[in-house]
Amino acid sequence: MEKVFRYDEVPVVQTKAGKIKGYEFDGVFIFKGIPYAQAKRFQKPEEVNAWEGVKEATSYGFVCPLLSQDTPTSELLVPHRYWPQDENCQNLNIWTNTLEKKPGKPVMVWLHGGGYTAGSSIEQEAYDGFSMCVHGDVVVVTINHRLNVLGFLDLSPYGEKYKNSANAGLADLVAALQWIKENIAEFGGDPENVTLFGQSGGGMKVTGLMQIPEADGLFHKGIVMSGVSDGKLMPTLPGDGKEIVRAVLNELNILESEVERLETIPYYELAKSYNKVCFTVAQKGAYMGGMPMVNDYYMGEPLITGFTEHAKTIPLMVGSVFGEFSFRPFSFNKQDLTTEQTDAILREEYGEHAEKVKELFVKAYPDKKPVDVLALDRIFRQPSKALARLQAKGGKAPAYLYHFTLEFPYQNGKVAWHCSDIPFVFHNTNRVEICNMPGVSNKLEEQIFGAVMQFARTGNPNHEGLPEWPSITLEDEATMIFDRKCEVRHNYDDELMKFLEEILPPFNLAMLLAQDVQH
Repeated sequence: MEKVFRYDEVPVVQTKAGKIKGYEFDGVFIFKGIPYAQAKRFQKPEEVNAWEGVKEATSYGFVCPLLSQDTPTSELLVPHRYWPQDENCQNLNIWTNTLEKKPGKPVMVWLHGGGYTAGSSIEQEAYDGFSMCVHGDVVVVTINHRLNVLGFLDLSPYGEKYKNSANAGLADLVAALQWIKENIAEFGGDPENVTLFGQSGGGMKVTGLMQIPEADGLFHKGIVMSGVSDGKLMPTLPGDGKEIVRAVLNELNILESEVERLETIPYYELAKSYNKVCFTVAQKGAYMGGMPMVNDYYMGEPLITGFTEHAKTIPLMVGSVFGEFSFRPFSFNKQDLTTEQTDAILREEYGEHAEKVKELFVKAYPDKKPVDVLALDRIFRQPSKALARLQAKGGKAPAYLYHFTLEFPYQNGKVAWHCSDIPFVFHNTNRVEICNMPGVSNKLEEQIFGAVMQFARTGNPNHEGLPEWPSITLEDEATMIFDRKCEVRHNYDDELMKFLEEILPPFNLAMLLAQDVQH
């Protein structure tokens, strides 16, 4: 069946700031690069200026400038899209299959990954909202916002206008949610049924927004994918921005009394100076920016400061993937290993503890090869469980826990890596070649996607294509395993994870990534 493009017949949509015009493709109305706010550098977002006439919304807007140039790598695992950068990046994109106001459809708001320093709303091929809109009958929104020094650098010691500069990027997201609240009905969405979903840094933005009173009531459910912070991956450094700002000013030969010059200096000069001094400042144990700061605006990560009372009322779906940051290939083919060879490899890694590690791993993951323990995630699985338990403890909203453990036809059976679940969540496996496995991908995609859509509609991910999936209780840590066979397991890896933490050094992401690069 031929696909259909329409433009001239597509009606103009009235937003609060003015009229916009998108286009229709194959039954989906698409609007790109809609401005939702504007801001001076380091300052709070403001409502976008109203415009006369009709604004074209057929091109993606600028994405936030990065601290350094992207270098394409691992594109087979995580295919990217690169896009022009500019500070004027407060824009969003919408996919909807109707422009009728009622009845409003569930709204899915995607918060992109990349920590708080990188990424964009369209960075990954899998972020495209078309298929989710079609197959889920929902309105999809993806958001760009300020990052790195533009979005998360504290200049509050230098004046009231910089009061919340340390959280400007989160403030942008609040402004975007306010725009959605005021305008999404014009795009067929229900402003009273908004689900945030995000992966990695995007997951942290979901919990971050749960902890901002100004965002209360602007969204109603949250999906946190491989993005729960317990302070280990991104430690909070004490103090305010005085030391890092002074270091940047010194690097730029600007007097502290002339700090306002940082508002107008070319971005890439600012970024270069920041890159040069930030780690030196951090090594002193001082605040270096690059992540939100706890203040009277943002209440802090829930695993560190506890949930706000409102956050306790938000249903959550929380999970991670088996391998996360283990991108490097094994130096052997695990499919061909003998038992003796397997044991030798484990002894080299775990020494005297190898036999017990193997025993606990096989018990937790009977369908995996014992050497897969070398790739097992130690950074997000435990915090994900802790976040779900914390919500269960609150007793006001359910939390559903999942673990994506699929093995892919690459490098002799590579276990799921960071971002590998995103195409399944977006119903976009067809856009990511490595996700396509006959007899596996389509079924698993429908199971995962169906859970996400049910959760968006009702706050409960259960549907006919999955076994019964109970929410977490303080006694029972039920986890939905997303794999060739989907099943619910209970407290299955607690003993293994506890033992690994006892015998291994603290997880070091920088060391692991350096190791991956070397290989």
